[in-house]
Formats: sequence, C-alpha cells, structure tokens
Amino acid sequence: MQRMWSVWLSVISLFLVAATHWLYRWRNPKCKGTLPPGSMGFPLIGETLDFLVPNKSLDMLPFIKKRMKKYGPIFRTSLAGRPVVVSSDPEFNYYVFQQEGKLVERWYMDSFSKLLNQDATKIHAHKNIHKYVRKLVLGHFGPEALKDNMLPKLEDVINQRLQNWAKLPIKFGSAEKCCSCKQIFDFTAAQMFSYDAEKSGENIGEFFTDYHQGLVSFPINIPGTSYHACLQNKKKAMNLITKMLKERRRNPDIRKGDLLDQMLADMKTETFLTEKFIIHMMFGLLLAGFESLTSTLTLAIKLITDHPEVVQELTEEHEAILNSREYTSSGLTWKEYKSMTFTHHVVNESLRLASVAPGILRRTIHDIQVNGYTIPKGWVLMVVLAAIQLNPNTYKDPLAFNPWRWQNVSANVTVKNFIAFGAGMKSCAGADFSKVLMAVFLHVFVTKYRWTATKGGEVIRSPSLKFGDGYFSSAFGAIKT
Repeated sequence: MQRMWSVWLSVISLFLVAATHWLYRWRNPKCKGTLPPGSMGFPLIGETLDFLVPNKSLDMLPFIKKRMKKYGPIFRTSLAGRPVVVSSDPEFNYYVFQQEGKLVERWYMDSFSKLLNQDATKIHAHKNIHKYVRKLVLGHFGPEALKDNMLPKLEDVINQRLQNWAKLPIKFGSAEKCCSCKQIFDFTAAQMFSYDAEKSGENIGEFFTDYHQGLVSFPINIPGTSYHACLQNKKKAMNLITKMLKERRRNPDIRKGDLLDQMLADMKTETFLTEKFIIHMMFGLLLAGFESLTSTLTLAIKLITDHPEVVQELTEEHEAILNSREYTSSGLTWKEYKSMTFTHHVVNESLRLASVAPGILRRTIHDIQVNGYTIPKGWVLMVVLAAIQLNPNTYKDPLAFNPWRWQNVSANVTVKNFIAFGAGMKSCAGADFSKVLMAVFLHVFVTKYRWTATKGGEVIRSPSLKFGDGYFSSAFGAIKT
C-alpha cells in the first residue's frame, strides 16, 4: 500500500512539474530578444473572450483600447490559440506592408483558413498566383471596367432595387444590413459567374450574412457555434458555385464574358487553375467583399441620416449634376462620378469610421525588430484599422462624422493613416469598385428619395462591425419628379 502511494505521489508530482513548466512556457514564449509587453491570458483560450466582448460604439474595441493605454501601441496577446502581436503604430504598420513576402506574409485565422480551404488561401503565398488573381480582379472590377461598362449597370441595378424597396417601410437590422445588401451581392456575383438571383432557386447572399462572426472563433464544429454556422453556409454556397461551374464546362460554347469564363479559358495555360481552386477562390472573393461593403454602406446611410446638413450638401451636389445635363434622364458618366467631390469625402469618412474587420493579419517569416522588441518568426501580426483611423493625433474629434475634414487631409497623411483597403503590394484590388458603388448608391438615394428614420438602434463592434436588431428602420418616400 505504501509503495502504491509512493507511485501515485510520483505521478502527481511529475504531472504538476510538467503542468507548471507548460504554463510557464505559455506565459513566457521563446524569443531571441525581448517580447513586446502584454499578456498571453489563459492557456489555449488566451484573451479571446475579452477580445470578443462587444462595444456599442464606433470606437475601437475596449480590448484594444485598454491594452494600448497599458502597454503602448504595440503589445502581445493570444487569440484563438495563436500568439499575436497587435499594432496600432502607423510607422511600423507602413513598414510591415512594405515588407510583403520579405518579412511577413498574408495570413488568416485558423478558422478562416479551414473555411476557405488551402487552395483559396495559398493564392497569397505564391507571387505569380497572387499576381494573376489581382490582374483578373482588376480586369473585371477595376477602374477601366467600371469606366467602360459597369457604371451604367450599377446605376440601373440600384435604381431598380430602390424602386422595389420604396413601396414598403424598410427594416434595417443585423441580418438585413440595408436595402442595398442583396443588390450588392447579386450584382457582384453576376459579374463573377453570371449569377441570376431570380432564376436561381437559392439566395446565395444569405450564406454570407454575418460571416465575420465565425472567422475569429475557435475552429470547433459543434452545432450552435458561429463556426458551425459558417461551415453550413459555406457548404451551401460552394454547392451552388460548383453547380454553375460544372454547367459552364458542359457547355463550353456558351460565353458569358464574366470572371468565370476568363478563368476557365486560362486553365489551358495556368497549371494551378483546377476546378477545386476556382470554386474556392470564387467563394473567397465573394466573402472578402460582401460583408465589408454592405456593412460600410449601411453605416454610411445611418451617418448621413443622423446629419441632415450632410444630406443637404450631397443633394445639392448631385442635383447640380442632373441640372448640368442636356437630358436629365441620362445615365451617370465617368466624368460626373469623378466630379463628386463632396460625395468622395462622405465615402472616405464612412470608410474611416467603419473599420469593418477587427484588423489586417500578417504572419512573420523572420524575427522582426521594433522599438527594442522582437516579434518572433511564425507569430501573427494584427494591424488594427480602428486604432489608426480613429487616432486623435491624426483626425481631430475622430469619432465625429465630418466629411468636410477631407478637404484638408493630404496624401502624406492618408498613406499611413487611412488603410481601409489595406496597403502595400497587396492592397484590395476591389477598392475602386467599392467606392464607385457607394457613390452611385448615394447619387440615386439623394436625388430620387426622401426618407425618415423611424426607430433608434446601435452600432456594435463584436469584434467586426454589426448593427443591432431593429437598428435602422426607414420609410422611403415616393420617387421625386
């Protein structure tokens, strides 16, 4: 009996020693230098739960703000089981974005990588593949495509959608976002693979609603979790995209002139273009633009509604465009779009305040030295957009919606302090499309409609931008004559 107790005592002692050592290593990760200040939180969980605490404000997450005040603009933490260095330092962030492929590489949270599949995430790991994808997107959604043929299509789609919605009082909430949400997705999907919402038996846009909620979660596939819901929606969306690709390949003579046509043609020369790769990339591109753009546009509508003086100046600018035409009913031209000075200010200010994603993620390829600290190889870097774009040292009264501030903001300031579409070589190829879509929507909105906010609500960062249920109810007036 005494011998058995000795054995159990030895086992328990070894376990305690091992657990203590493991806990010490968790709290004090290996580093060839001095780690940035911060805390790794609880084992495995890290500080994820604190990170996910919602904030009913446009201000940055309390998690970030509290630690910036305690540790400074660069600190360490652990999120979803990964060691992370969070940075709100404009100079360092600018440097990081210039070191794409040298010191850092694009990276997704484990949940996002599994949701997108390695075939989709690896497009950023290979220079030639990324170059191909960027060229492809710019060819179909870049300035030339917008200027030559997409601008009138956008205006027609927005006109049609708003006419339908003007007949009813509209509820804006976390699921609906805004009346333009479905319209944006349908239009984007149509340009990518000729998706027809009316002919399709499924609404693919619903599969992407609130997708960001699962991207920073633990990748645990259990019913009831955000991650499980993301997987189920992904499966439905992927099945629909696969069905359309198979149909296109069975009928090679049918040419739609869309992005899918281009990729199918390029399969003859680009070895990495497999069916699996194309399907996952289509899914990834839709996901990348859908949530952020619809959230930003919803926020823009809320902000201008709260500021009648902004609506007034927008209306004057766009009615001046109509009055300068020979025929009022003529469609928007590229020249008219470029002339929308105040509208561009409104778009920039909405993008600055939105900061839809909690941060832009990169992973270190080598150890990085910054301010006397070392960020170890293999760690995740999170560039916090809100911390940069809401910096009071750069933007006076940063939480105020003030489009006029952009009259005096120079390019030297924005290059490091306005990164709504990322920065460096891998900035978002869809930036121009997003800006044009928002501007065209505002043009139609203020020249043809009058609306009234009928119900209050709140903006929520949790950690991505969301809108509380019943947040924005608005009744559209009749079309102006």
